[in-house]
Amino acid sequence: MKPRLAEAIENMKRHNAGVMSRECFGFEPEVPYDALVVATSWKPDKIILDPSFTVTQLTQHAYFSGFLVEKDGLRIAWAQTASGACNVLDHVFICAELTFRKMIFAGAVGGLTADFPVGRLCTPEVCFQGSYAGAYLEKKLSAFTPYRPVCPPDRAYVDRVVDLGQRLGHEIKRGKVFCTDSIALEYAHLDEIKATGAELIEMETAIFYQLADLFEVPAVALLAVSDNSATGTPLLGRQELSTDYRRARGLAIPDLIYHIAKGDEGTCC
Repeated sequence: MKPRLAEAIENMKRHNAGVMSRECFGFEPEVPYDALVVATSWKPDKIILDPSFTVTQLTQHAYFSGFLVEKDGLRIAWAQTASGACNVLDHVFICAELTFRKMIFAGAVGGLTADFPVGRLCTPEVCFQGSYAGAYLEKKLSAFTPYRPVCPPDRAYVDRVVDLGQRLGHEIKRGKVFCTDSIALEYAHLDEIKATGAELIEMETAIFYQLADLFEVPAVALLAVSDNSATGTPLLGRQELSTDYRRARGLAIPDLIYHIAKGDEGTCC
């Protein structure tokens, strides 16, 4: 944990009582977890199709919930949050007092080019921070620079996860991601967004990687392409989810989470 994160925790605790990760998610600071999964909107029992996983709901709130996911003795803390960088910022931040070996972001992403069709499994090589929640990670709010690139803090670790996916039969494609504050209004700015070089669009991975850097924990974002504005596959108004998307979300991502928690990507942690 970097000193700046420890200082921020102390500032929060000065004005709040209790262990926030326990209050919100039911996670215990005394329990070592093999991984922390952050999933916006995705509850584990919604996407995990493999019956060998055991899912225990720890808490349920209006827009976030905590789960313990177990398999073969592994213990995975699953934090389901609402969408948006501000929600991920707050709910990952309060997990700083937990002990876990890996951080995994699991979510959907929109395609901006035909190279990322629906159902493609991908991971960001860079995130353009179009969300202003990142200002709160600066020492001064006025120091924030919008639209700046945010890269995974440990690219070699992401490379190992990509190699792991290849071994497991889950091809993971790297892409440039734009992180937006608005889904409904992003379409009014698609030309500007694409001009950054972005090939994908979602809301949270820039802030996730900034937090991972402060946590000093190996981290990777696993994204399944759910829609594509370039090919005319909408996010809303679809008749049904594609088979490829269901496979990426319900089989590939849970399988990768399990093997990452197990350590099969070859990390030394």
